[in-house]
Amino acid sequence: MLVGGYAVNTYALPRFSVDCDIVVRGRKEAKKIGLALKELGYATAETAEKDIPYGGSFERYEKELEDGFKVSVDLLIKGVHDRQTAATFTADWIFENSETRELRGKTITKRLSLRIIDLDALFVMKAVSARKTDIRDVFMLAPKVGDSGWVKQGIAAKCDLKERLARILETVNSDQFRDGLQGVYGRVDDKVFEKHSEAISGLSG
Repeated sequence: MLVGGYAVNTYALPRFSVDCDIVVRGRKEAKKIGLALKELGYATAETAEKDIPYGGSFERYEKELEDGFKVSVDLLIKGVHDRQTAATFTADWIFENSETRELRGKTITKRLSLRIIDLDALFVMKAVSARKTDIRDVFMLAPKVGDSGWVKQGIAAKCDLKERLARILETVNSDQFRDGLQGVYGRVDDKVFEKHSEAISGLSG
């Protein structure tokens, strides 16, 4: 089941990413996917803790495309454990808040139908993590949040809701935020930017 940046592409303007995050219920599923990845030229990767955002049980597979440029797939077993915040989202919770949707890429026309985390649940996970890249994703997802009360409860269950929303709003209102956003998502015009800013402010109010 797809989470992370590739899942964001289902709901917002597609953004570039070289890391694919997949949640599986157990090691049996991870083994099957790992074997399939190896058939596609991926290899098991050795990673230092500082290089990954996750704790808990996971496996990383990498493939070098050219000139040392690598793409990776992280298999997150039984759930997602955020190393920075110590927040954990179980595989059961993630699967309960997911459905089969269409995934599209930024530079290719091919579309895939697969199980992807729901927008509201993805927003919760991104808001709780609140790294710079996560806040950019939260900003792009905000106008499409379906149940703001459910989202706030989900964030509050993992961290201080008021502090987290204040941090996100402060980042969004910073002078550097828009440049960073457009560096990832491409040009965002004034009307779209204002719409998303208002959606973030509404959640924080």
